Amino acid sequence: MIDVRNLRVTFVGKRQVEAVRGVDLTIGAGECVALVGESGSGKSVTARSLVGLAGPAARVEADTFTVDGRDVRGFAARDWRRLRGRFAGLILQDALVSLDPLRTVGAEIGEVLRAHGIGDRRDRPQRIRRLLTDVHVPEPDRRARQYPHQLSGGLRQRALIASAIAGGPRLLIADEPTTALDATVQAQILTLLAERRTNGETLLLISHDLAVVAKLADRVLVMKDGRIVEGGDTRTILVGAGHPYTRELISAATGRWRGTTTAPGDVVAEATGLRKVYGDRTVVRDFGLTIRRGEIVGLVGESGSGKTTVAQLLFGLAGPTSGHVRFEGADFSGVPERARRPMRRRLQLIAQDPLSAFDPRWTVRRIVGEALPRGEDPAPCLERVGLGADVLDRYPRQLSGGQRQRVAVARAIAPRPSLIICDEPVSALDVSVQAQVLDLLAGIRETDGTALLFISHDLGVIRDIADRVLVMKDGRVVEQGPVKAVFDHAGHEYTRALLDAVPTVEVSR
Repeated sequence: MIDVRNLRVTFVGKRQVEAVRGVDLTIGAGECVALVGESGSGKSVTARSLVGLAGPAARVEADTFTVDGRDVRGFAARDWRRLRGRFAGLILQDALVSLDPLRTVGAEIGEVLRAHGIGDRRDRPQRIRRLLTDVHVPEPDRRARQYPHQLSGGLRQRALIASAIAGGPRLLIADEPTTALDATVQAQILTLLAERRTNGETLLLISHDLAVVAKLADRVLVMKDGRIVEGGDTRTILVGAGHPYTRELISAATGRWRGTTTAPGDVVAEATGLRKVYGDRTVVRDFGLTIRRGEIVGLVGESGSGKTTVAQLLFGLAGPTSGHVRFEGADFSGVPERARRPMRRRLQLIAQDPLSAFDPRWTVRRIVGEALPRGEDPAPCLERVGLGADVLDRYPRQLSGGQRQRVAVARAIAPRPSLIICDEPVSALDVSVQAQVLDLLAGIRETDGTALLFISHDLGVIRDIADRVLVMKDGRVVEQGPVKAVFDHAGHEYTRALLDAVPTVEVSR
């Protein structure tokens, strides 16, 4: 279905960037091939090139480039549009910016059906409902009437998958399809993708999550600096990787960083009886939390459980319907914004969708520099999160998903805050960089006494970095306590279900 030889992708502008260098890629019908590698290695650019979406600044060249038996090197824009949707569906990493903010979810999916002449006006609502049900979206009729900003990160990702499969494509290109999903929904989506493969569909999977790759892929291609450094069947690669870089990725996925507990100090933030109602829905119910200086508290639960709403209430982006938030001993939720403003530098947020959190007109230099005293060089902050000075003059759209997430971390740590609310701060990072960022955040806790509220669907990350954990379901905390006690001896059936759904990398012979 795909046969590419010596693929080169160069971005032309003020300076030339060789993103993909001499890649060979063959995908047979019914096969699942995985592209793995660090953020910025060229995985997504390679995938986008296969459907003509590398971008207007990209120069795409290849010795052989056939898709579904057709030579696409001379394709015009209209030829690519015919190919996309029916032959190839694309699931992108950033659901919030991939879905049209001015259209409902149902209209987004319906456009694919209309564009390819699938069904008629009368039966399309039923088709849309079925597609949303297939990707495990609850209340599909209601969700179809909602806009992307009204959905949680996990629901947006599932809506994006529904749109990608609406045309019944024979090839599905999935770029980090489970990045924003909690463990139970991730397991459901992996099952869905596996079912579609059983039905004869072909899958190109781009992922930094080797546990996901181990469950789905027949073959693995490892990318580094725009090149394929190793390839082979999945079991051979995971068990007997020959390249040092591949071994490094596997080691980071199977031997995660283990934090050390610091004795907590004075109370930094306290929430009492928080309740949040939107219309006729109560999304947070009687939430309470105390965070002390130097403490890392984990907050876990399925997508839509209320985790991000709690973050918004604590940060002051939304006001509680009832209840109170105090920060460093002062009232935070019941005062006007001008009274909160002096406290803002000591309270930082790392958002789940970094691209939507940045001003797209600002360079990285200005984004990070805004959090620093006037005139201070932002380069050292970037170095702490593994980025070089070469990204300082780039705009957010010119960065990979992982690079954007690291910029978000750099901006949050720049003013040395008392508390950082981390909403999925490592969800877009490959395993090796993820370990570096976790180490960095733990180090800030050790050296600066910064407290962290760590919101994540990745229970492995929470186990490794947090001192305490709270488990949320339907807006309530159903279980809490020290991480080891909760994870090793979960008392609530919901907590046990979350733990059972966590995918693992199997490397035993």
